[in-house]
Amino acid sequence: MPLWRLRASPDPDSPPRAVALPVAWEEEEASALAALAPGSAPVVFPRLAEGWIAPLAMRGRKLGLLADAAEQDAFAEALRALLLDRRGAPSPAIWRGEAKGAARFVLNLPAFLEAGGGFDAAAYARAVAVGVRALDIWTGARHARLSLGFADLAGLLAGLGLRYDSAEARAVGAAVAALTRGAAEAESGRLADLLGAREPVCLLAPAPPGETPVPGLAAAARAALDAAAGCAGLRHQALVALVAPDAAERLLGAESGGFAPAGGPTRFSLDRDGWVTEVPTRAALRVGRAAADALLAPPPHAAWVAMAQAVSPYLHAAPPMPVAEAAPARPPVPLPDRAPAMPSRPTGGVWRVSVGGHKVVLRTTEDAAGRLTEMTIALSKEGAAYRSLMEAMTQAVSIGLAGGVALDHYVDAYAYTRFGPAGAVEGDPAIRRATSVLDWAFRRLALDYLGRRDLADPVEAEEAANDTAAHAAAQLSLLPMDLPEAPGPRARRKQLKLVG
Repeated sequence: MPLWRLRASPDPDSPPRAVALPVAWEEEEASALAALAPGSAPVVFPRLAEGWIAPLAMRGRKLGLLADAAEQDAFAEALRALLLDRRGAPSPAIWRGEAKGAARFVLNLPAFLEAGGGFDAAAYARAVAVGVRALDIWTGARHARLSLGFADLAGLLAGLGLRYDSAEARAVGAAVAALTRGAAEAESGRLADLLGAREPVCLLAPAPPGETPVPGLAAAARAALDAAAGCAGLRHQALVALVAPDAAERLLGAESGGFAPAGGPTRFSLDRDGWVTEVPTRAALRVGRAAADALLAPPPHAAWVAMAQAVSPYLHAAPPMPVAEAAPARPPVPLPDRAPAMPSRPTGGVWRVSVGGHKVVLRTTEDAAGRLTEMTIALSKEGAAYRSLMEAMTQAVSIGLAGGVALDHYVDAYAYTRFGPAGAVEGDPAIRRATSVLDWAFRRLALDYLGRRDLADPVEAEEAANDTAAHAAAQLSLLPMDLPEAPGPRARRKQLKLVG
């Protein structure tokens, strides 16, 4: 298997690890592998995957769930194929060998799209069966409740050319959920034939949709439920559950969890140089630029609730439900008439610079008149706490701008604020030094939106030094201090008093 190597970390606050992964995979999958692998040693995908696949297949044969060596090899090969095609993967607990961790298996729905725009229902049903058997082997065939689910229904719907908030999309979602349940319970029935039934066949799920826009999907769902109903008994009480996504979904390239809608046609990512950049989602690349905006636009809250109602009857556990819709925001206060004239730019701007050796990305959003309405600052090297504070501060500024606060007030408040990182500015020909990230950002906004040329760079290099609070000459030494003279023995005796 050809591999390419890079360094990746499971999250921005963790040190990077050397990761080797298939050449067709991207950097997001590298960070997922770094999160799935235990310890801090270099990660090699084939070795990491075989670390749980081979023992799982061997254990299945010992438990009697795999009949012979040929079935053991076929089962292991099926797991490898699901991983390489990014169709299915287990949860981090199985990758790390954590016997007490939460074990589950997730299937990536867009990976089953066919070239002609259909859905490979037969391959999906087989993948469900492999996932159920893998979970039963992992639990030692002792657990009555397993957790198998799917991810990125929104990406599947976009790939099929369906809007998330349409009746056709809800029919597809219900059919996929019914197919998942039918295939899972049919596999549970086959396991019951091997080890004995523990549960009667009692299908309480409603009938699947009679038809969907996807050829053969409704018939496949109906056939799977009929196959489950024909079992003599089941091995499990519950099988199908949707939970919050984790590193398994990231490894598969799923862009939404369960039946949640898409967040839009673009996402933010880090490029090879560590800069924050906005790129198309995988779903947008599949459907093309012309259709992405319509198919992947965030739907109304009611559409999410309607999809939950369509999918939930086929699940064995309650899914993560959408949170209550927030109350509508109050209309912004109109900007005063005395607001200065500003250059007209329809969308905003992006500035990428380095302040004191730290990469900074400043993004702005403007209204139709070119007035600044929102700003964000992204940092690539700082800790989580620092980035969170910066995000909260810029959000507060954006709320103020939308509410009518003049940009001049923010410029006067934040220009020349002094804290690290600070120092030389690279990438901005108009501003060469800054006393902080906020100093550079608001002086840049003053140049672009207010036309101000009165905010010069710090005159002395010390004024832009990192973490400088004042000039060194103004600092008074506090330690060491002269200690008071200790009294002698005679003086101490004079201080004693007889009490009685």
